[in-house]
Order: sequence, then C-alpha cells, then structure tokens
Amino acid sequence: MASRTATPDDLGDWTPEHALGAPGEFPFTRGIYPTMYRGRHWTMRQYAGFGSATESNRRYRYLLDQGVSGLSVAFDLPTQIGYDSDHALARGEVGRVGVAIDSIEDMTLLFDGIPLDRVSTSMTINATAIILLALYVAVARRQGVERDAIAGTVQNDILKEYVARGTYIFPPRPSLRIVTDIIAYCGTELPGWHPVSISGYHIREAGATAVQEVAFTFAHATAYVEAAIAAGLDVNVFGRRLSFFFAAHNDFLEEIAKFRAARRLWARLMRDRFGATDPRAQQLRFHTQTAGSTLTAQQPDNNIVRVALQTMAAVLGGTQSLHCNGRDEALGLPTETSAQIALRTQQVIAAESGVVNTVDPVAGSYAIESLTDAIEQGATALLDQIAAEGGTLEAIERGMIQRQIQESAYRDQQAVDGGQRVVVGVNRSTDDTPVNIDVLRIDAAVESDQCERVALIRASRDDTQMRRSLEGVTGAARNGTNLVPPIIAAVEARATVGEIADTLRAVFGEHREDGL
Repeated sequence: MASRTATPDDLGDWTPEHALGAPGEFPFTRGIYPTMYRGRHWTMRQYAGFGSATESNRRYRYLLDQGVSGLSVAFDLPTQIGYDSDHALARGEVGRVGVAIDSIEDMTLLFDGIPLDRVSTSMTINATAIILLALYVAVARRQGVERDAIAGTVQNDILKEYVARGTYIFPPRPSLRIVTDIIAYCGTELPGWHPVSISGYHIREAGATAVQEVAFTFAHATAYVEAAIAAGLDVNVFGRRLSFFFAAHNDFLEEIAKFRAARRLWARLMRDRFGATDPRAQQLRFHTQTAGSTLTAQQPDNNIVRVALQTMAAVLGGTQSLHCNGRDEALGLPTETSAQIALRTQQVIAAESGVVNTVDPVAGSYAIESLTDAIEQGATALLDQIAAEGGTLEAIERGMIQRQIQESAYRDQQAVDGGQRVVVGVNRSTDDTPVNIDVLRIDAAVESDQCERVALIRASRDDTQMRRSLEGVTGAARNGTNLVPPIIAAVEARATVGEIADTLRAVFGEHREDGL
C-alpha cells in the first residue's frame, strides 16, 4: 500500500459479518480460538540443530531451561537429501546447516534426557520426512512413550522443494504418495502429531511476494488435500491435523493482513471446495518464523529490531507457534547468546507489550482490512491461474510457479540495488565500522566422528535382519501399501537414513531439473 490516509472508501462493500465473524468462528479472520492469547500464548520455539546429535542435545536442553515451550529441529543437508555422513556427496556438509542424523543411535542421542511425552517437537524435514518420523517413533518406543502421547509436526511439504528450496529426492508424484502415507498413518497411529506443515516460508525466502506466498502455499496444500481424499481419507479427520508455516517479513501492516487473509481464504477453500464441515478442519493453524532473508551481515544488531517487528506482526496476525531468528544468522548459525535474545524477544512481547490482552486488536482498521481483502483477492486470482494451468503438479512441472517467484526476487533485488527499497545499514545509513560479533563455528572433527559412527552401526548390527527390513520397504513401495510401518521396522533394525533412501530411490527414481 502506498503511503496515504486509509478511509472507509477503501473497504468498498466490506461488512464485518462476512469478512470477520467472531474470534473462533468461521471464517476465522480474527483467529481460530475465541480467546486467542488471553487463554494461551503461542508456542515459543527456537529452531536449532548443528554438528553432532550430542551438541544439538545440549542446545535443546539450554533452550528448554531458558523457557522455550517446544523444540524445532534443523537437520544437515545430507540428512535432508538422504545420504549418510560417509557418502562422497556428503563431504564438507556434515553437521553444517543442521544436525547430522544417520541412524536410530543418533536420534536417541539427540533426545537424550528429553521425555518425548512432555515436549512438542517440530522437525524441518521433507524428502526424508518419512524416515525421520519413523526414527522419532522408534526413539519414543525406546523411552517407553506410547504413540498417542507424542506431539509435534513433521514439515513433509515436498512440493515447495521443487519450486523454492531444492532438497528433493524423488519425482513429484511418488513424493506426493509418501506425503499421503504419512497423513494416513498419523491419522490412525499418532493422534497428537501434525503430519504435514505446508510451508510458505521457503517460498517467501526465495523471493515471492506476500500474495504469492499465500497463493503458492495453498496451491500445494490443495494438492495434498486432493491426494488424501483420492486415497479415501476423510477431509473432516485429516483436515484437523494439517498445519502451515509462514514467514514474517518487514512490511508490518502487510504481514498482519497476510496472516488474517490466509486464515479466511483457507477456511473458505476447505468448506466450499472440499466440503469440510468440521470447524477444526476449516481452521488454518500455522507456525511463523521471522525472515532470514531480511537479516544483514552489515550492522547485525539492527537485526534485533527487524526480528522484533516481524515477531509483533506474527502475534497480531494470530500465529499458533513462533521462532525468532538470531541477530547473527546472516553470518552463521546462532550462538547461545543470540538464541537467548531471540527467545527473549518473544517473551517480552508476550509479557510486557499488552497485545495479548485483546483478541485481534487490529480488527476494523481501514488499512488492515483493505490490505486483508487485497491479499485474499490476489491469492485467489493466482490460484485460479494455477487451476487453468491444469493444477499444482502441472504448474510445477511446467515451471510456472518457479518463474513467478524468480521474477519477483529479481524485481526486489533491483529495488534494493537502485535504492527504491531501503535496507538500513546496506544502502542507507551505512558505516565502515568492522563487524565484531562472535560467530558459531562447527568443528571439522564432527564429520570424521560421524563417519566412524556410521561404520560402527554397520559393523555391529544384525545384517540379515536389516536387509530383510529393507526388503519390506521395497515391497511396500512397489505394491502401494503404507510405507511408514516398514520404515519404522527398518530404523529399528538399525538401517541408516541413506540405506532407506536408496531403497526408495531404486523403486521411485530421482527427480532432475530440466537441463540437468
């Protein structure tokens, strides 16, 4: 919105009855709960994971001591794309952007001393989500925790990997089958688990606008819903366990409006397109992360202010869960000090700002409501365009979504380079003072230690039992039965992440971008 005075004329034929409703009631513009944060604050998570399982476990314990109310696990690149730490393609990447997990022994160490019936865990994992979920279930069993007592989320949003992030393994259609298997399994076996977190965050980080973030996220979400319905699942059952993941960027009013528009649009899609009648299946539940792409290596303390603004936008937008980035994340993984400042940002807003005392305090603002309408209308138009392309998979396979994101990213960078979009400390209010801030560094010994651990696993397990378990994975992949149970059996037989992924590669093949 250009800088101007908002007036009632901006609302057109807007009525509160149609556009808002009451908090906790359709179309949920004002929030999915009647009392929102007056009843319970959002879950405060801090995304963490680096180096070895032991190092990451120490960080999780530290964060729990500091007051986080849920864990959020970052996995390293080899784990994300299904290679063991001793694979040639993993060289130089082990433990770098997340924790290295190769086997059930690593997963056991990662949650050592953390009772899985007392903590909610979010795992940012996609192509190998089914394997990491199996490992989590197996570790819970080792702890003596029943399946219905574990709670959390596995991201499991593979479609956005093809358009925004790139950590895919299998082609889109078998990948969609894996997502559906997880949804079906969680529906019967893990009642406290969210089987997919459909992610707009990475779409936005790749350069999408706020409207594109909502539209492309919902395009992927509708593909998952369609696949689940085609598999015979009840939308009123699995719809209650769907969750979403959005970014919070710097345009304060636009971001608040984006979250409200998304909630309203999703409610209407679920009711009108898919026939969901259960209000919980119509509700948009989402986690928010402040925007890593807005952080600057120059004057990194400015990032504390950016994160605070983004956090406030997420809260005023009605998020259910929130992670704040560290001030140093343009330079490296966050240190303990930076992680503590990020967590304290959430805690100060919750305890001191007063915004939690009123449900949806921005409701009725001319600027907010007109922006909310504009974002919903823009996202709806993009969804119609994708439908005209033949649907989400067709749009991805033809590169339509990818091209739109790339074009938006290019335009934004041009605006920064030309000074039309101001970034304080980068193209405005700059100085030559050297950056003096501690940066977390990963010990190079992590990789060799992890390779030794993989070798020890292979030498000490019952190889016959392990190979038999992998045959079960192959059979399920070929005959269409649910993949989760045989993969749980495989991780309990101490098969590695890479071995299970290779077993699936042999059946499903691997995806390659055109021209590669």
